[in-house]
Amino acid sequence: MTAPTYFLSTLGCAKNQVDSEKVEVMLAEAGYAATDDASDADIVMVNTCAFIEDARRESVETILELDGQKRSDARTVVLGCMAQRFGVEVENALPEVDAVLGLDRYGELVGTLDRMTSWHPVEVRRRPTMDILHVVDRPASSTPFAYVKVAEGCDKPCTFCAIPLIRGKQRSRRPIEIRTEVERLVGGGVSEVVLVAQDLAAFGRDLDDAPRKPTIVDLLESLSEVDGLKRMRLLYLYPREIRPELIAEMADNPKVASYFDLSLQHSSTRLLRGMKRPGGRDKYLELTGIIRAAAPEAALRSSFIVGFPGETEEDFEELVSFVDEVRLDWGGFFPYSAEEGTPAAELEDMVPRDVVNERLRHLTALQEQITEGNNLDTVGMIRDVLVDRVEDGIAVGRSYREAPDIDGLIRLDRGVPREWVRTEIVDVYGPDLEGRVVGGVAPS
Repeated sequence: MTAPTYFLSTLGCAKNQVDSEKVEVMLAEAGYAATDDASDADIVMVNTCAFIEDARRESVETILELDGQKRSDARTVVLGCMAQRFGVEVENALPEVDAVLGLDRYGELVGTLDRMTSWHPVEVRRRPTMDILHVVDRPASSTPFAYVKVAEGCDKPCTFCAIPLIRGKQRSRRPIEIRTEVERLVGGGVSEVVLVAQDLAAFGRDLDDAPRKPTIVDLLESLSEVDGLKRMRLLYLYPREIRPELIAEMADNPKVASYFDLSLQHSSTRLLRGMKRPGGRDKYLELTGIIRAAAPEAALRSSFIVGFPGETEEDFEELVSFVDEVRLDWGGFFPYSAEEGTPAAELEDMVPRDVVNERLRHLTALQEQITEGNNLDTVGMIRDVLVDRVEDGIAVGRSYREAPDIDGLIRLDRGVPREWVRTEIVDVYGPDLEGRVVGGVAPS
């Protein structure tokens, strides 16, 4: 029998992308063959996102679109966050779907597909239930960077967030497991890893290691020893978890990008308490001041919720003032989404959608102006740039200041993918920069 083929579409965040890559490993080991054409596949799979309403809508639209492209005898399988949280609803609402497997059922995936396709008798090749978080193998990366998930879930009680409902409590991976995965990625040509988790700075707190629990700093020190790894980047840092030792490590370790992705969400103390989050304008200005004192050239990013229930004009003006004063290098602004099952979804005093949209436009325009100004300050500076790709004959890369997929980029006068080049910043185009290559970078 010819090996069954599958097509896998991934939606949502980098953590979903990592899950999909590990699913691919599991399927390859079971003899399944990947295809990049849904119409050729025996099985069409969608790894869904359910973080906010728009993400769920996109997931459903993608499922239906791919179902319309597949062969009449092919099967449709739904994976990921929407499958985890709304599995029964998906099964009832979408008769086109043949199987729904949430995050805690990935260990059943191979057996489910075997039964669908009659590929290998299940009773001969029975597999134990597997937590995909602990898979260390990954497919060869098509990019010189790779996301590495170091923990799953979150213990924080934020009233607006459905992540604990979807992914559960925090579960950190063993440091040796993470290092093995990074070593294999680097062996396959990756030279930058982006560490991700819902609460990255709290890594290790749930582990029972003796004589003491490993911390995120311990993990960074261990990964720094991996030959060929040139840069690590940390995404999603909860402000209260950022300890002085982490700031020092990010400021002083040459392999750790001095890039602080701070999960601030707002600056109004009143609204933050409604979100069940600590901090506020003064605390956040103090934190960013400490970071900049330790790492004067650090890049700072954050995301903010606009239109949380009860957000007044005064709250909004306070956020505008904070954004103008803190001068982050990168910022994202998102409308509040009432998520079923979260405490905030029960709140009244919703902000009208047209008001939210106008506030988003105002803040986005302000941040674009700040970002461009900060970028202009880098003109004439020399950066180590990793060339990600060549598009339309132009090499495109990133320094420590630009995270993949979310920030601006640097357009270079020359370069090839996976190459590291010393680059002078010569011009700015909004969020993007233009660089002139002045030399190569010594290997690590």
